[in-house]
Amino acid sequence: MNKLKIILPIIILAFAAGSTALMIRSRQPVETVRPEPTIPLVRTLEVEISDHPIRIGAQGTVQPRTQATLVAQVAGEIISTARDFVAGGFFGRGDLLVRLDPRDHELAVERATSEVAQVELRMVQERAESRVAQEEWATLGDGGEPDPLVIRQPQLAQLEAARTAAQATVRQAELGLERTTIRAPYAGRIRTVHVGLGQYVTPGTPLATVHPVDYAEVRLPVPDSELAFLDVDVSARGASRQGRSASRAGAPVTLRARFAGAEHSWPGHIVRSEGELDPSTRMIHLVVRVEDPYRRRATTKDDSRKDAAPLPVGLFVDAEIDGIVAPDVALLPRSALRKQPRSDQYEVLIVDANQRLRIRPVTVLRAEGDRVLIAQGLENGEEVVVSSLDVVVDGMPVRTVPSHSTSADGGTR
Repeated sequence: MNKLKIILPIIILAFAAGSTALMIRSRQPVETVRPEPTIPLVRTLEVEISDHPIRIGAQGTVQPRTQATLVAQVAGEIISTARDFVAGGFFGRGDLLVRLDPRDHELAVERATSEVAQVELRMVQERAESRVAQEEWATLGDGGEPDPLVIRQPQLAQLEAARTAAQATVRQAELGLERTTIRAPYAGRIRTVHVGLGQYVTPGTPLATVHPVDYAEVRLPVPDSELAFLDVDVSARGASRQGRSASRAGAPVTLRARFAGAEHSWPGHIVRSEGELDPSTRMIHLVVRVEDPYRRRATTKDDSRKDAAPLPVGLFVDAEIDGIVAPDVALLPRSALRKQPRSDQYEVLIVDANQRLRIRPVTVLRAEGDRVLIAQGLENGEEVVVSSLDVVVDGMPVRTVPSHSTSADGGTR
């Protein structure tokens, strides 16, 4: 029994060893299979070299070209105002806006006129006495020249001066009377009214704040880097020339905004730059002029502006400025552009005729939203990769599928 306990494990181990050896000798050799390489599929866009008009976007607020505060130049009670003497009211050049009580000034004119008459009466008397004195001297004198005081010349000169002063008082009184009627200095609109009927005003009292309506202006902040793409003279000479010649039209501008529940647009043009660069934002302000913003001159049925919406002061607008035309550039989506490692330069991926990927450095002219303008580095008809790749190796094979066009927002279809 004891021998069996010893022999049985040895038999089991021997059987297991034999079975293992038999399995090793009878195994099939392992075949090595080479994996098929995976060629990436990319979307490509055909390069089109052409001239491209550049448009610069900006935003601003409509404001009057100028505004003024009308003030009373004489004292008096307001006895009447124009029907349109209210905030938002329109008026023409020379229209009567406010009338003050003229009675005190009419009395001042009468007093001054009376003073002139009194002085002229004294002058008549003094001339008569002067003639008498000259006759007496001719009769009783020794034949020499009479003393000026004897023939009353200083008295006459004094009365001449008094008459001049009295006449000046009359003109001043008449001017005060004329200033009791406050008229519009130009065709415009009232922004704020400061006084009312029956109010007593003194010289310097503000009556209303007004602004002209012949044209409006919009200040557009533009990055200084964008000035290279605009036909705008930012020199002092250019600003002076444009200031003297307001009719000179600069770069066209289209203003757009939502007003009165609908989208509207208004044409304008750049008239000047303010010439001062904001050091914190690197922006320079361009001034856009919009003629006849309230369509006051659109009176005929054939005038296309007649049914156009007015452009009110204070409206926030989006602006599109027509810039220069960039020659021989390629328009690509931003997805086609790659930044070179450890560099500020850019590159794109080109698929050559052998369906191989090539890395091509390019020169970027400018970015427009989700699109970029390439000035150098591409040829007409080349295929540019617009899809992203995790691994890029120059010369690697690729499969392509065309991306036929660039959409308006810069994406591809």
